[in-house]
Amino acid sequence: MFEMWTNFRWLLDLLDILLVAFIIYRILLLIQGTRAVQMLVGLAVLLIIYVASQIGGLFTLNWILDNFLSSIILVIVVLFQHDIRRALIHVGRNPFFADLSFREETKVIDELCRGCVALAQKRMGALLVIERETGINDFLEVGVEIDAKPSGDLIHAIFHTSSPIHDGALIIQRGRITCAGCFLPLTQNPDLSPRLGTRHRAAIGLTEMVDAVVIVVSEETGRVSVVVGGKMTRDLEMTTLKKVLSRLLEPRRLRGKKT
Repeated sequence: MFEMWTNFRWLLDLLDILLVAFIIYRILLLIQGTRAVQMLVGLAVLLIIYVASQIGGLFTLNWILDNFLSSIILVIVVLFQHDIRRALIHVGRNPFFADLSFREETKVIDELCRGCVALAQKRMGALLVIERETGINDFLEVGVEIDAKPSGDLIHAIFHTSSPIHDGALIIQRGRITCAGCFLPLTQNPDLSPRLGTRHRAAIGLTEMVDAVVIVVSEETGRVSVVVGGKMTRDLEMTTLKKVLSRLLEPRRLRGKKT
């Protein structure tokens, strides 16, 4: 009986280790390329200093760090609140193309590219937010409700300078335009170039908190950029924009191949 329990305990320990390793791996994938990595490095440096202060007999510094690290759980929750929220929401998947056929999926991408490139050629600014797995409604302010299929002409009309909602963001959820004229949270990243305008800062700010894909058309340069996870890919033409969107939005046929 004791031998059976020992073997069973060994299996439970192995399962426990594998689960913890998997969770750590998924967390690292989730925060990859975000500011959370820099904050983790900062916490690691503080931990090293704490250990060094114990060894070196720096009692005052050790006392300060000891009190700080005793509340490390609360500190982690405050520092990584957006990443924790994104991870929890990530459990319930909501694919962008969940209810669309493959033909409709590719048509949506084609229309998005056509509309953005037409705006870029005329130096008209635009901000398009494409929801993926994480809901974005909690991050939107104001906005005019719309329920329409994405089309290049409609996107052009919304962002035309004579449109009353051309300054806000266009929201696309589950393959349909649902809202326009929305305001997004701006990034607080101090390392960004001061040349970046409000549209680019809003795109970076939203994607730092959710997994949405944001397309930005600059009215100053006429260049198209795609922002994901707080990172920006710039100067995209029609062909490259279509490839980037197809990879990020993963039409059903591509998902089937990966599966």
